[in-house]
Amino acid sequence: MEAVPPRARVYVACVALGALLCLLPLPILRTPWWAVALLAVVYAGGEQLARRRFAGTFYPVLLAAAFLLPPAAAALVPLPGAVLARAEQRPEGLRRIWRAAQLTLAVWAAARVHWALGGRDAVVGSDFPYALVPAGAAVPVFCLVLTALDGGIRALAVGGPPAPSRQRGRGPVRRAWRGLFLRSLAPIGVHGLAGLMMAVLWRSPYGPVAALLVLLPMYVSWWVYAQSHQERAAHRATIRALVQAVDIKDGYTRGHSERVGQASMMIARELGMEDERVEVLRFAGILHDVGKLGVPTRLLRKDGPLTPEERRVIELHPEYGHEMVRGISFLGEARAAILHHHERLDGSGYPYGLMGSQIPECARVVAVADAFDAMTSTRSYRRARPVGAAVEELQRCAGAQFDPRMVAALVRALGRYGWHPAVTAEDESRVVPPAPPASERQEARR
Repeated sequence: MEAVPPRARVYVACVALGALLCLLPLPILRTPWWAVALLAVVYAGGEQLARRRFAGTFYPVLLAAAFLLPPAAAALVPLPGAVLARAEQRPEGLRRIWRAAQLTLAVWAAARVHWALGGRDAVVGSDFPYALVPAGAAVPVFCLVLTALDGGIRALAVGGPPAPSRQRGRGPVRRAWRGLFLRSLAPIGVHGLAGLMMAVLWRSPYGPVAALLVLLPMYVSWWVYAQSHQERAAHRATIRALVQAVDIKDGYTRGHSERVGQASMMIARELGMEDERVEVLRFAGILHDVGKLGVPTRLLRKDGPLTPEERRVIELHPEYGHEMVRGISFLGEARAAILHHHERLDGSGYPYGLMGSQIPECARVVAVADAFDAMTSTRSYRRARPVGAAVEELQRCAGAQFDPRMVAALVRALGRYGWHPAVTAEDESRVVPPAPPASERQEARR
């Protein structure tokens, strides 16, 4: 963000002042400056590498400093790396000051807790398992300080004048902290374990060189994670490109694909499917209409009624879609959902007229999600139905058109979480006539 609200600037200044106060009682004579300098250099280099290659943060060295050095000395370690790091957004200077102050406070707090619990003696004497106790207390404190400060800057960085309503603090401000600590604790805990190993080896006869070798397996694990992250990013880019192509060709259903993916994911989670399969079902919902790319645009945008021959052409879109994604291996069973999401339990669907359990489970999930969003979305010829009315229609058709198990799962998910699809400006501004022409009602069922 180019413009930082004044309240956020004041917040950064207060945090920076607190960080400076942490550095003041520095025990000059007793501080091993060579260790401070070495750890600071290693952190700065590791931070540059982590941000450039892995989009991560190099915490093990900071936690090792908290376990090895007096609090004020440990708080010096992150300063060079944070100040020299490249800021991804402007204003760069303010962001560097913020990062340096945040890390300084977090390291200082972790070191204070670690030393107060006798962690220094435990590390020097390699006293296991007691050394795990002060380290196990220091790591959550480190994480808590980081997430508390992060939540504060997120809440204050939301621009605009203060809202007069008392409910203002219950919205964006509360969401700024929600789940932040718990999401961060596990990865920082792994970094803390690596930092403790570094500290113990540092104080052992093997010395600092052996301690730095701990970073090698961390680097390898980060590299593996980065490769997986890049692969997932490529998957999302592939899907996004396909969906955008469909939306451009058939603006009538713009946004429909993402909402079907969301509803499919809700059903899959309610059914207790594993996370990997839930993700595949989301892909299936998003791509269920990709076969429309193979349908002539004049048919998708035709105003008048469709002839039987034209309807048969449109009903080929599941097969077109299946052919288009046949070679995309990461989609897995989503390919079957794309092919069979218009099948019906009573055998009256298409393209193959499958019945009951012959229809793949993933296709039965997407069929319910597709119909639900079609009914609850505003179209050019009619207003959206209320969620309750759409649910009643799904339940009425359960057993003949839809799988009752999938309908029940969607109903439970809606009762638990509600339905909050993204609404585009185009949807909000669309003019809706009071009644749909019969020809357009026919077209809507394609």
